[in-house]
Amino acid sequence: MRDMKAQLLDGMELERSRGITIKAKAVTLRTTRHGVDYELNLIDTPGHVDFQYEVSRSLTCCEGALLLVDAFQGVEAQTMANAYAAFEHDLTIIPVINKIDLTYARVDEVAEEMSQSLGIDPADIVKCSAKAGIGIDELLEAIVTRIPAPKGDPNGKLQAMVFDSHYDDFRGAITYARIMSGTVTKGQKIRLARADASYETIELGQFVPKRRPCQHLRAGQVGYLICNIKSLQDVHIGDTVVTDGPNSAEPLPGYFQPKRMVYCGLYPSDGQDFKELRDALEKLSINDPSFEFAPETSEALGFGFRCGFLGLLHMEIIQQRLEEECDVDLVQTAPNVTYQVLDSRGVEHEIHKPQDVPEPGEIEEFRQPIVRVNFVVPTEQIGQVMKLCQDRRGLQRSTEYISQTRAMITYDLPLAEVIYDLHDRLKSATRGYGTMDYELVGYETADLVRMDILVNGKRVDALSVICDRRDADRRGRAVVKKLKEEIDRHMFEVAVQAAIGSRIIARETKPALRKNVTAKCYGGDISRKKKLWAKQKEGKKRMKSIGSVDIPQKAFMAVLDTGADK
Repeated sequence: MRDMKAQLLDGMELERSRGITIKAKAVTLRTTRHGVDYELNLIDTPGHVDFQYEVSRSLTCCEGALLLVDAFQGVEAQTMANAYAAFEHDLTIIPVINKIDLTYARVDEVAEEMSQSLGIDPADIVKCSAKAGIGIDELLEAIVTRIPAPKGDPNGKLQAMVFDSHYDDFRGAITYARIMSGTVTKGQKIRLARADASYETIELGQFVPKRRPCQHLRAGQVGYLICNIKSLQDVHIGDTVVTDGPNSAEPLPGYFQPKRMVYCGLYPSDGQDFKELRDALEKLSINDPSFEFAPETSEALGFGFRCGFLGLLHMEIIQQRLEEECDVDLVQTAPNVTYQVLDSRGVEHEIHKPQDVPEPGEIEEFRQPIVRVNFVVPTEQIGQVMKLCQDRRGLQRSTEYISQTRAMITYDLPLAEVIYDLHDRLKSATRGYGTMDYELVGYETADLVRMDILVNGKRVDALSVICDRRDADRRGRAVVKKLKEEIDRHMFEVAVQAAIGSRIIARETKPALRKNVTAKCYGGDISRKKKLWAKQKEGKKRMKSIGSVDIPQKAFMAVLDTGADK
């Protein structure tokens, strides 16, 4: 009992500090209904769109889903996205309105919203309060009676779906699996089908909610397997655990590969830590397969990795986990989305970083990713949200009223305009009540250019950015002004310029630190002072030609400044 605390399943320090769920958590719950013992295997999933891959993996392992809706907030954009995903997996859905004990709970209105937007019969909705313990018996009754029992045969061939894993320094990779068919026992020889690697199960057990060892796991149960797996390359999320031997079962289909939408460079602040960063990324990729990484080199930052993420929040979480859990100091470049370029020879290229953009004369067509964004907002703030989207070149698709006080607006927007600050602006415009969810719909041709940043006449590849040609001048001025503030003063003038190709579109100059070389020159002829000033000027010119400029971490994020507020 001493380990019990609020939000027990949100065990990660980041989850508790941010107040959000990042990782899906499995837990086994036992209950007795009408004299019969039941074992319920539940998976607590995140709600944010950046962690949609966690949700989709969990849905594949389940027979049913609890659709939780806040009694005050009502139906949110993420609620609808996750509900549609559950419908696609043909899961039995139990709609639940939680937090009915709140003073400002709108239970009847929220039930009407669920009926209007998701086609749910209000009679099927379970009303409860997890905090106050109201309606929990009714919810357990609904789970037992409405959701079908698992179909797998405990006596059949072993098939277990690996839906998650994490790396333990002492025990190796610990895999989390849902047993789809058959039974796995302690000491049994098993094989990971995709990696074609055989191991012996040293320990297995269930989450209740801490790990509790047991002797076997049967079809329908969820648990963990410890097999002393030290090779990180052998562990794949979506792999199938089968019996080792010639008569093993066929592997399961697994999961689709997630589409990474945001890319950035991660570099060790000390170039010597490259190996430590690689090891940290490999360990983290076992726990979170939705990001990818590949080595790259930057003239400004040395050796590092190009990493792909599902969204900006996902990128922030990975960076923080690397720094806090793996104790790695990072320099992160500005994030950018994936573009497509059709060159003059008719060859199509995927562009993950601005440095890969060909010269303007070689580009036949430049395409940017377009996403369909669903906003659920209070009706009195529809105007502000529409202006927000129009300023970002959005194309309105539909407006639907889901209740008397709330509406859902759908826009097609360039992904680059969505990932940076649209969520923050939406919260500001709707006083915190607006929510959004998006999905990729395809690529469209756009008038895009690569804007380079020059510091002291040298192009800093890590500061290049792709933007719309019509925004380039404004963004260029905003970026160089911001960089001027972020870069420290040196003993020589530092010129910061923005350029498209060979054309300079903006410039700011960071003045030099001034040393008073004539401080000890009392009186005398002015020519003495002029001589000292000329000597200082000559020294600064020489220093400028060989001096290096230190660029702080904040400067790499400054290129995201659109200048829209200026």
